[in-house]
Amino acid sequence: MSDRHNGSTWFEKLAKLFSDEPESREDLETFLREAQAQDLIDKDAFLMIQGVLNVSEARVRDVMIPKVQMSCVDEADNLEIILAHMLEAAHSRYPVLSAESDEFVGILLAKDVLRAVVKQNLTDKSQLQELYRMPVLVSESKRLNVLLREFKNSRNHMALVVDEYGEVAGLVTIEDVLEQIVGDIEDEHDEDEEHIQKHLSGAYAVEAITSLPEFNQFFNTTFDDDMLETIGGFIAKHLGKIPETGEQFEMHGLHFTVQKADERRVETFLVEEKSVLDEVEEPEPLDVETKKQPATEPNVEIHSEAVSLSDKRRASSKTDNAS
Repeated sequence: MSDRHNGSTWFEKLAKLFSDEPESREDLETFLREAQAQDLIDKDAFLMIQGVLNVSEARVRDVMIPKVQMSCVDEADNLEIILAHMLEAAHSRYPVLSAESDEFVGILLAKDVLRAVVKQNLTDKSQLQELYRMPVLVSESKRLNVLLREFKNSRNHMALVVDEYGEVAGLVTIEDVLEQIVGDIEDEHDEDEEHIQKHLSGAYAVEAITSLPEFNQFFNTTFDDDMLETIGGFIAKHLGKIPETGEQFEMHGLHFTVQKADERRVETFLVEEKSVLDEVEEPEPLDVETKKQPATEPNVEIHSEAVSLSDKRRASSKTDNAS
């Protein structure tokens, strides 16, 4: 009796829920939320359905890995460096950057390189060229559902993303697309990375690939640019160039020192709050006078190169008491 009653209730809920056919995506999402609220579908199923809907509207640019974050093989490096990089990065596919230009000349698959090493067919980096595969290029404006279908039909798992000018803007993998449906897919090589770390000097070591929102939240800044995603790109645009290692500059109360960079990009900065730097700079002579001493003979001696604010306050307090 109770089973019949429960079954009837479930079908009544379902019939009532879909009695009106949804006319828009908003209506459909409302129906799905109500279905979840009434335990007709669980939360994971709801999120996956929502992900499928999002994939039909999202573009490649929304999920791609920016060019500055791509793990690439550089033809200019020797074979030992290339193999060491591939082992450390532990990816399955690597875009190959030309030794003569900023063009990408192919894709290296780790399994192809491993097979050649095992068969002892790889003794010189020139032999790597025989393993190159043609890169697949996709527009950054392509919809993700279309890209997913192309990945499936071609059995390809990675593509280089080009912007409206035909320049490589990043790369996208089938995993990036699937994660929009099922959530983050982590493997044994994925680690939680901290892009901002406290340096021994008291400054902060900041990776250039740190996103603008993450940087703003940490340093309480308001850097913003619709065309840029990382602090490295934002600074390069602000300066009008790629800064060199050791170069220093200030922006919005922060002192930047380029810690590591090459001719193509910056990798890390040291960032300090300017107010902290001002406190440790050599102070001007203190102009402290008493009634019985001439103004040219201050009654406070400076025994160190830097005087803290608390030392200044104590010196001033003693002078006032003496007067």
